[in-house]
Amino acid sequence: MTNFFKDKPEQDPEIKSRTQMKREVEALQELGKKLIDQKADVIDKLPLGDALMAALKEAKRIHQNEAKRRHLQYIGKLMRDVDIEEIFALIERQEAGTKAYVQHFHLLESWRDRLLKEDSEITAFLEAYPNGDRQHLRQMIRNAKREEKNNKPPASARKLFKYISELDKENS
Repeated sequence: MTNFFKDKPEQDPEIKSRTQMKREVEALQELGKKLIDQKADVIDKLPLGDALMAALKEAKRIHQNEAKRRHLQYIGKLMRDVDIEEIFALIERQEAGTKAYVQHFHLLESWRDRLLKEDSEITAFLEAYPNGDRQHLRQMIRNAKREEKNNKPPASARKLFKYISELDKENS
């Protein structure tokens, strides 16, 4: 009896399995989805072929689920001929910039919330932002607390946030 596994020729490492090929195709489609969500000026910076550019513009117009799925497959097919490393790098930069912006926005919001919660936070805030005006800051906090107490819209809290973000821009 011969051993079945010894009789098989060794597989060429260049040959990909079907599963690996499917993963790569799905990854290209996911990258295509992210490209569709990007703004036109970002897409214009990329070295994409005319057919892929047209397909990306067309994808924004398609709303039916099955048609969108088929079109994503088409975009994935077109992306096989493009340098995806550059596209991937651009999308990563975009997403990293968005995450950094959101984190910074949350930091400014936390300063506003801390200032509205504790009066002692004014000193800590002015240490972080020495250009701030203590008197103006106290007045905005007082007005925001009064509005909250009287169940009015938080106009002063918005002004306080705007003031904090302006001070942050000055310090950057």
